[in-house]
Amino acid sequence: MTLNNIALPHVPGLPVYEPGRPIEEVARELGLRPDAVIKLASNENPLGPSPKAVAAMRRALKNVHLYPDGGGFYLRQGLAEHLGVGMDNIVLGNGSNEIIELLFHAFVAPGDEVIYSERAFAIYMLCAGLFRAKPVAVPMKGHTHDLDAMLAACNGRTKLVFVANPNNPTGTRVANDALCRFLDHVPQHSIVAVDEAYFEFLDDPPDTLRFITRKRAPNIILMRTFSKIVGLAGLRVGYGIAGKEMVALLNRVRQPFNVNAVAQAGALAALDDRAHIERTRQSNRRGRAYLEAEFNKLRLEFIPSAANFICVRVGDGAKLFVALQKRGVIVRPMAGYAMPEWVRVTVGTMPENRRLVRELKRVLAA
Repeated sequence: MTLNNIALPHVPGLPVYEPGRPIEEVARELGLRPDAVIKLASNENPLGPSPKAVAAMRRALKNVHLYPDGGGFYLRQGLAEHLGVGMDNIVLGNGSNEIIELLFHAFVAPGDEVIYSERAFAIYMLCAGLFRAKPVAVPMKGHTHDLDAMLAACNGRTKLVFVANPNNPTGTRVANDALCRFLDHVPQHSIVAVDEAYFEFLDDPPDTLRFITRKRAPNIILMRTFSKIVGLAGLRVGYGIAGKEMVALLNRVRQPFNVNAVAQAGALAALDDRAHIERTRQSNRRGRAYLEAEFNKLRLEFIPSAANFICVRVGDGAKLFVALQKRGVIVRPMAGYAMPEWVRVTVGTMPENRRLVRELKRVLAA
């Protein structure tokens, strides 16, 4: 008798999510100094966390012997003012990943269908397997969501539809009018989750908030995060913006104290750090343009990105991933997304970007 015999039958066969490798792990494994390793694998903010968030978290540390506010009152209040919605339109999560899981807890039963693009965030598929739903992966069109095909895939069994805009890992976005038209036509019995983790990197973002504030669509939720633009990935703070009824349901399946007190303080302070947000945007624009120009010089195909990362075709993604790691540069191989010839590269600081290009040239030459 093993634990696999005792576990639910579907659990031993579930795939495991593999994140970008940590700097410390790579350094230990390869005998490198941690300060000699750069990580361009997980789409983190290369400028670091918001300074205002760091100051607020230091102040919050003196009270970590107390449980956090389970309802996240001040953070929800700050988000509501920032977005122009009501506090009861906000649900907090331990990263936006938890918002995804809460949607499954609240709405998905075994056998229900979950729709997403074939090369979209892996967590959608992993959660579908965990909750014994039927995953429906819709082929992309030019590395971008095919919204017409996704709409055609909806039927009476469709419970959740995920649209990531910009999409991870391809970095692509859909046109604003196409997205809004799609949201207008999805059946009311299907919950549409618009994953906007990289929303703040868009120069002309869609007005998705109007589906919550003006149209009051009961089946649409927007998911955003503090991990990317303000550099708080290690805190795990995300949030959903939705109608009051949906938020109430998600709060019923949410664990108490799911966002810790230090994270709440840091996220609230980061909301007002416009200087850090603008520096991040400018740094990303410069770095992305540099990398795209260098990939062009190397005659490497890449997917034009609207986010803070770029997918580039290098021949053997796994082999290049290993070779770059040995040189102290961590990127993300894309075989898990059925893109074995590609790697995904986070846009770093300019010194990091230049080092990536130097090492990439050496590896390709070898």
